[in-house]
Amino acid sequence: MTTKTMNNRVALDEPAPIDSYVIKLGIVGDAQIGKTTLMVKYVEGHYDTEYTQTLGVDFMEKTLMINRPEGRTEVTFSIWDLGGQREFVSMLPLVSNDAHAILFIFDLTRKSTLNSIKEWYRQGRGLNKVAQPFLIGTKYDEFVNHSHEDHEEVTRQARKFARAMKAPLIFCSAAESINVQTIYKIVFAKTFDLGITIPEISQVGGPIVEYRHC
Repeated sequence: MTTKTMNNRVALDEPAPIDSYVIKLGIVGDAQIGKTTLMVKYVEGHYDTEYTQTLGVDFMEKTLMINRPEGRTEVTFSIWDLGGQREFVSMLPLVSNDAHAILFIFDLTRKSTLNSIKEWYRQGRGLNKVAQPFLIGTKYDEFVNHSHEDHEEVTRQARKFARAMKAPLIFCSAAESINVQTIYKIVFAKTFDLGITIPEISQVGGPIVEYRHC
């Protein structure tokens, strides 16, 4: 710590202020596809198979301290999870409005939940046209055991949707901690327009990570 003389008095230099940012994320998709589980896994670091289904809107925060050459930066992820039942769609503005990113979630093992993304995207985009969309497939640990034909069909359709949405496409598993951290690293990078060095994974049947198309 250095000192400086001011009017014949010695004052301690104050530490540099810490920059603080809040990144609001919305999480939407059908019921029982692992939205809340994914949020809890990231924030609390554990996987809970008994976690109760979200009724309405759930909310969690996680704060990280990032060291940069110009000083420390405090980043808080403010995560808003909307229950997937259609009666809760009236609460979508709470989740989507002012969000920096919206995670559109589907269950890799249930093709109907991927088809539902079209409507979730239409409604979410109608409320927020500037948030960065993400297309996230959950339960990869189960999907990996499906047939190669399933892998090809789901991956092909998910890629089609992701490109139309101009969204990164990521397959993840909260149960096996696959690509959970990767999602939030890419959200952070996209929010602050930073370069991304995370390797892409494009092999059909693998835990897909694709972001260069958007």
